[in-house]
Amino acid sequence: MLPAPLTRNTGWFRAYADNPDPLAATGNLVALVLASNGPFYPLYVALVAGSRGMPWLLLTLLSFPCFLAVPALARIHSQLGRITLSLIATGNTVFCTWLLGAPSGVELFLLPCAMLASVLFRPNERLIMLPLAGLPVAAYLLLHDRYGPPPHIYQAAEYAGLFSMNAFSAAMISIFIGMVFARLFREPATSPSDV
Repeated sequence: MLPAPLTRNTGWFRAYADNPDPLAATGNLVALVLASNGPFYPLYVALVAGSRGMPWLLLTLLSFPCFLAVPALARIHSQLGRITLSLIATGNTVFCTWLLGAPSGVELFLLPCAMLASVLFRPNERLIMLPLAGLPVAAYLLLHDRYGPPPHIYQAAEYAGLFSMNAFSAAMISIFIGMVFARLFREPATSPSDV
């Protein structure tokens, strides 16, 4: 059994993420998970590559309140929350790629950004979904190797460690997105092989 303070926090988390629109509720969950991981990211980078870039690393925290605001925006309008989540995810990835440098592998997060935009919208919302899903692709094509020098440059071995960490993290968030959105699909009572 969870301690009472943890139960209250979990209850608040669920209530804040809740939305009558299942797509918005699922997007809210993703936004809150991204927000909750945000404060730890500078620590992960410091553990992998050292703390010499720490003053600049704190700028990665700028996305925290943005992700945290997504459920509130989704309460105003479901589509607004989903659009905002997609834009924040892509914008944060581009910003952090500049901040840490392309060799850090942060750019790999553009893949789950495209995936997220692809699953956040219904078939009748494709006119919104396609540009938002294409935005991470366009960001890669237009910005890759054109970001300019980051404020702090790491050594080659440090960049190798950051690349591995970010590749693993991008894979994990992609799996998480797939898992939580898969819950929206109900399986038929019997599969064709059972008949």
